[in-house]
Amino acid sequence: QVQLVESGGGLVQAGGSLRLSCAASGRTFSSYAMGWFRQAPGKEREFVAAINWSANRIYYADSVKGRFTVSGDNAKKRVYLQMNSLKPEDTAIYYCASRLRPSGEYDYWGQGTQVTVSS
Repeated sequence: QVQLVESGGGLVQAGGSLRLSCAASGRTFSSYAMGWFRQAPGKEREFVAAINWSANRIYYADSVKGRFTVSGDNAKKRVYLQMNSLKPEDTAIYYCASRLRPSGEYDYWGQGTQVTVSS
């Protein structure tokens, strides 16, 4: 089992920055990947960024490349999402997720943290 808790969301003006944090506990050593997703009102959940620990690779959605940076510690205890140059369309609930298998769907999810970008 993995427990995930997000923090760092809030209200920010367009062009501003926020840093989200995800604290993980439980079987963190078994995590193959941890990622960030977001869901805006009336929209489907959307992939944002991820760290694949086993492959030593980082992935970003095209919509956030050059603006967002995902990072984490080697113990797989925390994952961060630095968000710069925020736009109103970034407004969403942001979720941290973990996958304990080499591939497939993410298994565990945090409760989410609200990010609101005003224009």
